[in-house]
Formats: sequence, C-alpha cells, structure tokens
Amino acid sequence: MKIIGIIPARYDSSRFPGKPLADIGGVSMIQRVYNQAKHASVLSEVIVATDDQRIYDHIKSAAGNVVMTRKDHESGTDRCAEVIASLQGFDIAINIQGDEPFIDPQQINLLASCFENPATQIATLVHKVSSNEELLAENKPKVVLNKNGEAIYFSRQAIPFLRGTKIEDWLTKRPFYNHIGIYGYRTEVLKEISALPLSDLEQMEGLEQLRWLDNGYKIQTALSAHTNDAIDSPEDLKYIIAKYFGN
Repeated sequence: MKIIGIIPARYDSSRFPGKPLADIGGVSMIQRVYNQAKHASVLSEVIVATDDQRIYDHIKSAAGNVVMTRKDHESGTDRCAEVIASLQGFDIAINIQGDEPFIDPQQINLLASCFENPATQIATLVHKVSSNEELLAENKPKVVLNKNGEAIYFSRQAIPFLRGTKIEDWLTKRPFYNHIGIYGYRTEVLKEISALPLSDLEQMEGLEQLRWLDNGYKIQTALSAHTNDAIDSPEDLKYIIAKYFGN
C-alpha cells in the first residue's frame, strides 16, 4: 500500500485565529505536527493542505511539502479529498490533525495497520476512558464498538447508557472509549464520502463521522495506548507549553 499523510491547516478559527502558526517552544504548531508525521514509517509522503498564504509560505520556508486548497471546505476530510483529487498512486490517505503538535508517529502506523484488512473502508483510533471527568466531557466524543471493533455510533454524550447503574459507577461495569480524531481512508472512499450531503445526525452532534455511518460506510477502529494533547484555544496552548516546557 502507498500511504500519504495529509495535515489540513486553516488559518481562520473562531476560538484561535492563526492557530497553526502558534509558537510552541520556538517551533510552530504546524511544523511540529509535520515533523512528527515524517517519523511515521508507513507514510510515503507527508503534505500540509492549507487555505492561507502565510501557512503556505511558512512550510515552504522550512523545506516542507505543502499545497494550497480552497477556503470553503467544511472539514479536514473535504480538504484531504481535494488533495487526493490532484494526486495519483496513493491507496490510503491519513488525515492527521494539525492541532496535535506531539502526536506519536506510532499512532499513525497503528491506524494504517487497519488497512491490512482489504475490507476496511475508513479507520480511526480510540482510547479507553480512564476517569468520570473524561467520560462526561462533551468535547471528548465517545464511541461504541461492535465485536469486530467497528464503530457503531459516536456521541458527545457518555454512551452506551447503563440502565440501573449510577453514572459515577459506569467505569467499573464496562470499558468506555473516547474517539481520537485521526482518520484513514481508502482514497476511492475518501472521494465518495466528501461528496455526501450533511446528515441530520452529523448536524445534531457536530461530528462529521456520523455522516459516513449514516450512509452505510463502516469505520474500523484500533485501540491506542494513549491519547493526544489537542490545542483548541489559547488556554490550551498555555497548558501545553507549561506541560512540555515548564513555563
């Protein structure tokens, strides 16, 4: 399999404009993600897909691989699809989150391993929930799996519901899983799902992967031993800098 890693990076963000260029210990966020992805042994190529000249020029100045994409994409998946439409020869595309500067390259390798099964259409990672605070956090989507490790449903609520058990005791009864927002797609499937209209479930939960489930696509999962620190706001950036650099 020939696999490409694509890092969508848009400049405009309601909570954190210019986030990809935020400085983290002397290196920009997007450059850190790019550097980490380059260490994933499964990737034949890594490319940043942006809609902003500043990000484009920044990656170019560091001798990175970058392409300009349209500004009107609704999601990173759509941005990845535009990149794939202009390239040939790749079997799998990995959509790498541009706001996780310390992503473990082994997570990318783990995700890619899902496609050793020729039946896998789309793949993503999950992580076992370890605390009630995490279980109830709406910004950490949960996923229910079937016996084959495929995603049945994603929600911002804690799922599945354990009838007759106090919610503070749920984690003692069964494992719950958080979704880690890195995706892999067979390239022909990526082209198909990017053409799908928004679904009701997707709009209600604010989770694009529900559109794919709604339309009958299967999402294989792999269990990651750890999760990643994502930066959604300036407050998150301060936390990350303090965690990794002590200031």
